[in-house]
Amino acid sequence: MTDEQQLKSVEQYKFEPIKGYPMLNWKGRREYKFTQYYPAQLKESYGRNSDGNWANKIFWGDNLQVMSHLLKEYRGKMDLIYIDPPFDSKADYKKKIKLKKKEINADLSIFEEKQYSDIWSNDEYLQFMYERLILIRELLSDTGTLYVHCDWHKSAYLRCIIDEIFGPKAFKNEIVWHYYNKMQGNINRFASNHDNILVYTKTDKYTFNKVKEEREKPVKQIKRVWNSETQSLVNAKDENGKVIYIESTHKTVDDVWRMSMLQPADKIEPTGYPTQKPEALIERIIEASTNPGDLVFDCFMGSGTTQAVAVKKNRRFIGADINLTAIQTTTKRLLKTMEEIEFDFEVYNVNNYDIFKNQLEAKEILLEALEVNRIENSVTFDGEKDGQMVKIMPVNRIATKADLTDLIINLDYKLYEKRYSENPLLPVENILLICMGHEPDLAASLIKDFPFKINVEVVDILRDRSNLEFKRQAEAKVKLENNQIVIENFYPMNLLQKLSLMKENVVDWRELVESILIDWNYDGAVLSPTIQDMGEADGLVNGVYNVPQDAGSICIKITDVLSDTLEVTIENE
Repeated sequence: MTDEQQLKSVEQYKFEPIKGYPMLNWKGRREYKFTQYYPAQLKESYGRNSDGNWANKIFWGDNLQVMSHLLKEYRGKMDLIYIDPPFDSKADYKKKIKLKKKEINADLSIFEEKQYSDIWSNDEYLQFMYERLILIRELLSDTGTLYVHCDWHKSAYLRCIIDEIFGPKAFKNEIVWHYYNKMQGNINRFASNHDNILVYTKTDKYTFNKVKEEREKPVKQIKRVWNSETQSLVNAKDENGKVIYIESTHKTVDDVWRMSMLQPADKIEPTGYPTQKPEALIERIIEASTNPGDLVFDCFMGSGTTQAVAVKKNRRFIGADINLTAIQTTTKRLLKTMEEIEFDFEVYNVNNYDIFKNQLEAKEILLEALEVNRIENSVTFDGEKDGQMVKIMPVNRIATKADLTDLIINLDYKLYEKRYSENPLLPVENILLICMGHEPDLAASLIKDFPFKINVEVVDILRDRSNLEFKRQAEAKVKLENNQIVIENFYPMNLLQKLSLMKENVVDWRELVESILIDWNYDGAVLSPTIQDMGEADGLVNGVYNVPQDAGSICIKITDVLSDTLEVTIENE
């Protein structure tokens, strides 16, 4: 697929607002924000603050689709793009489920919420990254800089891909992040103790601010000054011609960054999200390659470190992630930052990716929801349904023609030759492809590339899932009495099911709750919470809230520790 086709292939997708979050409709028809923090109205140019600048935005969905839409308004506008994509580390990344005042045994994997799988075939990984880097280049400004965070698994391959897209001369640095405080194990090779960060620009007129760091001990060194005649640095001398020495307490940062990584014992930054990066690392990148007011973009957002640091350094941000827990983690982190710094942000849902809260379970959820008969130990098909052989396509992005390669290679050609010889006019196979977004000609491509007659049907869950139920809905007992909202009980069904499998007893429903948001005058579309009960670090939410005199339609949003949510609306008559 050509670059131009790739840019056009996602135009069929649309943004939809997330119910219960501050947001801005993509087409600018409705505009919302946290009014209790910022009462000023937004202008009628979509995506801009009252001062005319672009608003801070968070997108939940496939970043390929997010970026394709951002091109309409943000092509060439991103001053800094930092991405921390999958490393192909051959690992599943998980987050411990923590109940308030209690942590379930981490040795039991069922209580480790899987965030995403970082297991790829080489071709699949390179195709995934190539498609996104094409769009990243279009979004990056002429004075902007791209930082690609990786490690030894794929750094060499990524360097080749980015050289092809940006050009070899666009390469500026390979930064080595040496995390000297990593806990080392007993291995039969030199321990891996660093990550790589590849730095590229579109032009030679890019923003770069020298960054200095404090030395462990001051050193005496020769003072250096710029000589305009020789256009070089020379030793500074006094009026007698003697070299001038100074005591240096700081040094200019080079391309080896000796910075600690986050540890479980750290108390301030950690969010519990796997692969979270320290703020000091992102702060150095932002200070080096942006100026106040610049726009920072991170489409593999994770725990929201880039967004949090951007706000603290007076930069604007746009972030995206396909993992719902990443959206919840980042939103909570930014709400906490709002207590110290004034800013606003909107959250969007891209194509209602509800089942992507847990990508690793998505295939099983789809097979169960569609009532597919599973086929065990098959590298070709995942199951059978109504005479059709079912193949689940990639569920973390739109399916492309390149994804058909493995399917075509693994088909049983000897079986199809036999079927063809027996009935040459009939199709040798009926295939059902299940995907979460796809190129329009996906089925036609498979039919064209296959040597025998086949029937191919595509079920796009984003479009055709109206009759499917992917998860059990939460329930709650909430009542209005004595001018108070009282939450008597909360039943997060998915979480309770996991707890019951491990015979875990919950004494207080509040142990299961991450946060409670309450809007006393809910308009039926957008939650503008006055109450934001996050509980303390090891405490519980309240559960009882006084109703103000001017309350009307009251909306209570309860989020559990798995990031599943429930909204309950009560009329105050």
